[in-house]
Amino acid sequence: MNEVRLGIIGVGSMGGNHACAVLDGKINRLRLAAVSDINPRALEKFADPVRKFTDNRALIQSGEVDAVLIATPHFDHTPSGIAALAAGLHVLVEKPISVHKADAERLIAAWKGAPQVFAAMFNQRTDPQYQRIRRMIQAGELGELQRVCWTVTSWFRPQAYYNSGGWRATWKGEGGGVLLNQCPHNLDLLQWLCGMPVRVRGFCGLGKRHQIEVEDEATAYLEYANGATGVFITGTGEAPGTNRLEICGDRGRLVLEDGGLRFTRNEIPAAEFLRTTREAFGTPPVWHVTFPDPKAGEQHIGILRNFTEAILDGAPLLAPAAEGLHSVELANAMLYSSLTGQTVELPLDSAAYEACLQKLIRESRFSKP
Repeated sequence: MNEVRLGIIGVGSMGGNHACAVLDGKINRLRLAAVSDINPRALEKFADPVRKFTDNRALIQSGEVDAVLIATPHFDHTPSGIAALAAGLHVLVEKPISVHKADAERLIAAWKGAPQVFAAMFNQRTDPQYQRIRRMIQAGELGELQRVCWTVTSWFRPQAYYNSGGWRATWKGEGGGVLLNQCPHNLDLLQWLCGMPVRVRGFCGLGKRHQIEVEDEATAYLEYANGATGVFITGTGEAPGTNRLEICGDRGRLVLEDGGLRFTRNEIPAAEFLRTTREAFGTPPVWHVTFPDPKAGEQHIGILRNFTEAILDGAPLLAPAAEGLHSVELANAMLYSSLTGQTVELPLDSAAYEACLQKLIRESRFSKP
């Protein structure tokens, strides 16, 4: 095989953008062979030889594609993904990989393993600054992690955004709000950089800034196995918003804000300096490094290219879909903690959260303005 025949399931806003990128030849050896959408009007912009389907399963079983990209509303990620994996296709799924952890577990269980390629669209992993931070943490540049704080309130959305689709910001249509729609990228990066916490206490505002029934604001406190702590703050109703990530270890601190990355390194690790009996009452001496702003990562194009190269060349995946379970679990845990008023231990009880979400769906009486 010298090219990958791609089918895109769901060609609305995001899926349509992916289709345009492939049709424009931005990903070498990737050809758009078929598209599917339940809305026939969404298919009108595609000309032959691209095959058009109004049934996802028909595309999957058509024999026209080697791989699919799933860009449907969230609840369909799991059934479409399972069907495609069962058919032996390579699969790339948009974020989040599923609405809740139990569905994510079902989806991952359907994967047959290598050489079937199963990836997630975590495009922010292509950003050079996040890649640099990960290398520095793994190399021990920060020492033992002590604290992480991420304020990402730059996801501002007006009411018109939520009114643009009947499925948006509803328990039945989307399964959640900012944590499930905007923040899967940030939650994925948080665990990619710092690992998973062992306890979560969340505080979520349901429809606090908008006329919606799901969370549009969230603050969560995290505890890690080594005693490190974290705070994650997000929302879609704050302007101007902030995007500031601070990661502290006993050997230094990293701050990423406005695209700029600053590293402050302790000449003596804080844990060692704390134990000193010398007459030193200040803080350890430090030195500073400011890394130049790099060019932006390839984002969606980079993930599509990596997906293609994994299929054709056996290249390692930048964002394996199985890792998408973690961001789903974090989002679920934050919301579940807020709904129950309790600290949640991880791993999250996926069946308990699924039951909670289904209850919210059954009891919803919300109607959009």
